[in-house]
Amino acid sequence: MPALPALLAGALLTTLALGAQANEAAIRKTLAERIPQLSKIDEVRATPMDGLFEVRIGTDLFYTDARGNYLIQGELIDTKARRNLTEDRINKLTAVKFDELPFKDAVTIVRGDGSRKLAVFEDPNCGYCKRFERDMQNVNNVTVHLFLYPILSPDSVEKSRNIWCAKSPEAAWHDLMLREKTPASASCDTAALQRNLALGKKHKITGTPTLIFTDGSRVPGAIGAQEVEKRLAETASAR
Repeated sequence: MPALPALLAGALLTTLALGAQANEAAIRKTLAERIPQLSKIDEVRATPMDGLFEVRIGTDLFYTDARGNYLIQGELIDTKARRNLTEDRINKLTAVKFDELPFKDAVTIVRGDGSRKLAVFEDPNCGYCKRFERDMQNVNNVTVHLFLYPILSPDSVEKSRNIWCAKSPEAAWHDLMLREKTPASASCDTAALQRNLALGKKHKITGTPTLIFTDGSRVPGAIGAQEVEKRLAETASAR
């Protein structure tokens, strides 16, 4: 016959599980009835804060009480650990499997031995991208997979096409970003650019540059060469 402590522990776990299921059911029912836009919830889960639950729709996060009577849209901060729990969760949800990126749709730029790897989504009219590219001239031994991502203006589409279709896309890209030399008009199959836009939308890439490292982590926005070096070293040691 099982010992009493073991029976009590098992009963407690069962009770907690049933309680969590009841909370999830109540949250889903209440929110669907009161806010039709929240009728298709992907996940409900407890947060580290007592009585607060995370409601996830895609990669959008909301917070609610155990009955769904109140809804919060914002960030949950762990003040003791000094961590943004909402940001951590979104980073995990939007992590990209680096090795599954469609590199055939990217301009591949190799510096030095190319041993370290990085993917970046950039718009040719992005001023921050130009600053990032200048800083990247100080980073060696790296392979950069550049996904042209024309989202800023119609002219971005034209410039991306001319770069993608150039005899040397890498040279055309650097001429524009480092020397302000507009790429010559060119034409070819640009289906890759449309696939890049779809890929970015899928992974909620809303700004440029957006960097993706081999561990799937991303950095939205331009960072300097020193920070790039740090992250390349961290991701290399993690693999």
